[in-house]
Amino acid sequence: MTDQRPPTRPYTGDEYVESLRDGREIYIYGERVKDVTEHAAFRNPIRMTARLYDSLHAPETHDILTAPTDTGSAGYTHRFFTTPHSVEDLVADQRAIATWARMTYGFMGRSPDYKASFLGTLGANAEFYAPFADNARRWYRESQEKVLYWNHALVHPPVDRSRPADEVADVFVHVERETDAGVIVSGAKMVATGSALTHYNFIAHYGLPIKERKFALVATIPMDAPGMKLICRPSYTAATASASPFDYPLSSRLDENDTMLVLDNVLIPWENVFIYGDVGKVQVFTGESGFIERSTFHGCTRLAVKLEFIAGLLAKALDITGTSSFRGVQSRLGEVLAWRNLFWGLSDAAARNPVAWRNDALLPNLDYGQAYRWFMQIGYPRIKEIIMQDVAGALIYVNSSAADFANPATRPYLDKYVRGSGGIDAVERVKVMKLLWDAIGTEFGGRHELYERNYAGNHENTRTELLFGQAGSGQLDGYRAFVDTCLNEYDLDGWTVPDLSRLDGS
Repeated sequence: MTDQRPPTRPYTGDEYVESLRDGREIYIYGERVKDVTEHAAFRNPIRMTARLYDSLHAPETHDILTAPTDTGSAGYTHRFFTTPHSVEDLVADQRAIATWARMTYGFMGRSPDYKASFLGTLGANAEFYAPFADNARRWYRESQEKVLYWNHALVHPPVDRSRPADEVADVFVHVERETDAGVIVSGAKMVATGSALTHYNFIAHYGLPIKERKFALVATIPMDAPGMKLICRPSYTAATASASPFDYPLSSRLDENDTMLVLDNVLIPWENVFIYGDVGKVQVFTGESGFIERSTFHGCTRLAVKLEFIAGLLAKALDITGTSSFRGVQSRLGEVLAWRNLFWGLSDAAARNPVAWRNDALLPNLDYGQAYRWFMQIGYPRIKEIIMQDVAGALIYVNSSAADFANPATRPYLDKYVRGSGGIDAVERVKVMKLLWDAIGTEFGGRHELYERNYAGNHENTRTELLFGQAGSGQLDGYRAFVDTCLNEYDLDGWTVPDLSRLDGS
């Protein structure tokens, strides 16, 4: 049954851009940003995100990306913002995630559908958030109908992490006081990736245990909330502002930026709170929210798309250097393709072997999501190593900028000495090499290696959580029992099963 509201629809690209003109407090290079949509650090990434919103309405992608809302609005939304109830739903979610990832070549890890990993759980899992269950239901409806863009900040800053959280209250996010209107919150979080481009920030805790009520908070905050401040790291986009996109084709449009999120006596209204004061519930939030199952599914799918792009780019670079027929080079390109296949296989397995959850909802299978979290940390650096090993000095045998091709004093030399193999001209050769270098070697490229290594958790947690998860579910005991089946078939006196005998006949 539908309600009496007009059918809802997501933002268009233009509407998304306009929605960011809200006076949010962002600082970069010593100045406050006046208009995030026009600042050199953010303008192009915002326009790349606007493409995603426009694709929800475009005839060629609408049916792939969207599904009817399940909020009673009679509208439509990005598929991943809805609750899946079948394998077919999850496979369609996977396709929608991959379609958006291809529009950013896999380099926008925190696109709007990333936080749908959490938002899409709130309908089926609303009761978990009691006494704030109605807040969960409202945000499920509201975020779905507009396809709201949320970022998150979950991790305490790397300050005195060896001490209990209550001893670092001057740094870690905590509630200062309660009021009739809501809670007043101060503290900092790292690193709110993409936050300058988003509508809301999501605050929770991940990592260090907490013991005090004032730290037991899971909530959301609009990006223009008074007292919220974003202090940005250097912008790879702004650093290329005077350069041609020919020289920095990824940096100049796909830097999501990572920020220090500072809350200085910020009011969070009660209607924006999911958990407060319940230390036990905050401690189990990541395991009970469904977010980890869905975020690993999203990340694995996006990475698979990104590796397709990198594999194609590497193959083109090897053609240009004339080494694509070398056996060793071929074997390592094959390894890159194997990594691509691995992550697609894990994504498929997570979707096609789901786990039953609450209220007939399904979650992607976390066994495969946990494997992705581990393998990404060794796979991505290995792929970068292969590129640097096999493309080698060709990555820097390039001229300084596109302007060199316009200079009649240098153009003839570039055409002769910088051309590629197989008839590839100098412009095409340099264009490919600069794109590959931007993917792996520039500040932008280096940040992406750091991101793929760490964004799903530190290298030890990803392993221990996999262990504890399978131990807690009983799977590890099942593996032990499997071994016991073999051990029980023999003892010191020989076989203990009737169908086997010693080879000497005794």
